[in-house]
Amino acid sequence: MIIRDYKAVDFPELSLLWDDLGLGGIERGDTPEIIDQTISMGGKLLIMEDSEKGIIIGSSWMTFDGRRIFIHHFGIRKSYQGTGLGTLLTKESLKFIKNKGYQVKLEVHKDNNVAKYLYEKAGFFAFTDYDIYMIRKTDEL
Repeated sequence: MIIRDYKAVDFPELSLLWDDLGLGGIERGDTPEIIDQTISMGGKLLIMEDSEKGIIIGSSWMTFDGRRIFIHHFGIRKSYQGTGLGTLLTKESLKFIKNKGYQVKLEVHKDNNVAKYLYEKAGFFAFTDYDIYMIRKTDEL
């Protein structure tokens, strides 16, 4: 297994992985152009690859808003889950974040106990005193 930076040629396979894991899609603004924009603004997209098979098995997309780093689209291919690879990808992501020197934030579904355990083990804590709201389609405003 290797962890490396995203390359534009990764997008089609990465998009399929995200669809399989329920992490994203075009309707959420997950396009090659947006990825490139977030990287140019100080973010990073890490790819975990099974180098023997030549397939993408995980991702960690970190975006930077000038104040915090947000982790998005963090996931491991289902057939590779439960093998410690999520911990490995988390550690590599946190190295980038530590070097940037900013706070980090992520979102996780309430019923995703495996991910919540992984994040809590890495030092994340859940806010319980507020909810998160979003508008995805600003063209409908």
